[in-house]
Amino acid sequence: MAHSLNFVAGWWLILAAFLTGAALGLGFHREDFLDGYGSFRRRLARLGHIALAALGGLNVLYGVSPVPTGPNVFGPAPGPLLLAGAIAMPAVCFLSAWRKPFRHLFFVPVVLLVAAVGLILLAVS
Repeated sequence: MAHSLNFVAGWWLILAAFLTGAALGLGFHREDFLDGYGSFRRRLARLGHIALAALGGLNVLYGVSPVPTGPNVFGPAPGPLLLAGAIAMPAVCFLSAWRKPFRHLFFVPVVLLVAAVGLILLAVS
């Protein structure tokens, strides 16, 4: 497999999404859970949960993608960047739900993910 680390880690992220979804689901029936349905804390917890699933799926997809055959000056850089972004995004979401000032760290996963996708696009074009 061309990108086996991303493939395996992606499935771990999907499992983490299922587990965090189950944990969050235990309290969703309560109106005041995480300060209420529309609260910042609850929205960020939901975003962290879905980021685990979506970015885990993206890593699985990248894991089964073929390695570009042309000259690739970036080497394996997109894979680790994609994985780091997939870990950083839900982490920042959950940390921001816990303590609001962590929201200032959202640039970290965004830069990692944009860089990964940019390098992938450069490699395949």
